[in-house]
Amino acid sequence: MSQSVFEEKEMLEDVLSAQKAITGEYNTFTNECSTPGVRDSFLSLLDEEHLIQADVFDEMHKRGWYPTPAAEQQKIQQARQKFQNAKPE
Repeated sequence: MSQSVFEEKEMLEDVLSAQKAITGEYNTFTNECSTPGVRDSFLSLLDEEHLIQADVFDEMHKRGWYPTPAAEQQKIQQARQKFQNAKPE
């Protein structure tokens, strides 16, 4: 692996980690706002940060640096049943 590829991967890993932390903080701030205007501002920032996080994730996934294996059909069905059973009637 070349040095520049390793550095790019490390940088994107750092950016993704930072974006996860940023969105977590903005989410907390949004939840704790006492005025609608400030809350709306934080929601807007939170949305922007999630879009950045998605872009970084997509780039890493495209390069094979963040693989996402497909879920097994049985596990999908189990999760579906679990949440269907949890719905209030």
